[in-house]
Amino acid sequence: MTMDPSNSSPPTHSISFTDKISTFELSSYEWSQNLLCVALPDKLLLGVVRFPEESDLECFEWNQLKEIHHETRCHAVAFAPETSLAVLPKVIVICTAGADFNLRILNSDLEDDNTVQILSGHRSYINQVSWDPDGEYLASCGDDHMCIMWKRKENFSKGSTFFFGSAVVSAKWHPDETGKVLIAEKSGIVHLYNVESKLAILSVESSKNPLNYADWSLNNSALVVALAGGELVFWDLKKPSRPIENKRIHEDCGHIVKFAPHSEAIVASVGRPRTTLKVIHAKNQIPQVEAKLLLYGGLCWHYQLPYVVAGQDKKLCFWEICS
Repeated sequence: MTMDPSNSSPPTHSISFTDKISTFELSSYEWSQNLLCVALPDKLLLGVVRFPEESDLECFEWNQLKEIHHETRCHAVAFAPETSLAVLPKVIVICTAGADFNLRILNSDLEDDNTVQILSGHRSYINQVSWDPDGEYLASCGDDHMCIMWKRKENFSKGSTFFFGSAVVSAKWHPDETGKVLIAEKSGIVHLYNVESKLAILSVESSKNPLNYADWSLNNSALVVALAGGELVFWDLKKPSRPIENKRIHEDCGHIVKFAPHSEAIVASVGRPRTTLKVIHAKNQIPQVEAKLLLYGGLCWHYQLPYVVAGQDKKLCFWEICS
């Protein structure tokens, strides 16, 4: 499975920055879908990216809108659903997870109105933050074996806290599954919880570990994928007794896997060897994209257009993906 660097798929577009990208997020909501937040060591850069399909000039454009100081290294970032560039004043709401184990809720109108609220509750590094599409909760999960639900409508007071036997690597919501959250443990177990009742609806388990990330298909709420021990593991939650497929994709470990928003059959993952991005169709063995990343700095899909985005060192790279 060793890759020849000369065969690496070149990105379709890229943006260069002055420092290493620690993480980034491309908004996954309609009214802010081209809004990009890039975390550098001590700051966040907010801007808008335009693709040739959207531009009268048919070119790729990056327009930086605002720089925000971030007093500690940012490990995760997520836009809130109410974020919108289509209203005046503009509404930007972001949650970040810092190296000091705190969350920060950043509000901005991209002008003079900027606020920061700090949420404390974790005792170790936070691996992911995610917003409930219905506007009730913010979930945060980390190496302290906890997933905390913060009540958005009660000034982010701490709600239910779920405790696990290993580090929690991801917490995912689904727009078609109200009040449910998919929580993945590093030990290889993926749980589906009802947040209100605090009860587990079901659990599935990978035969390999560590499990690095689990994702929930937006096209099919019964379909879940995890990256565990270098394998992509797929489950059908309607038949959760065992995985429907295991696909060896990386040598022995990885960082992340994400479904394409526009297709339940296409996933992107980053793992070994050489921190390699792979985009693969479920029915094909040969990756559509295979690209060596110098240093991993995050992975996203565009909300609507067929682009996957990965951070590598000081550059953000965009690959156009065929359906």
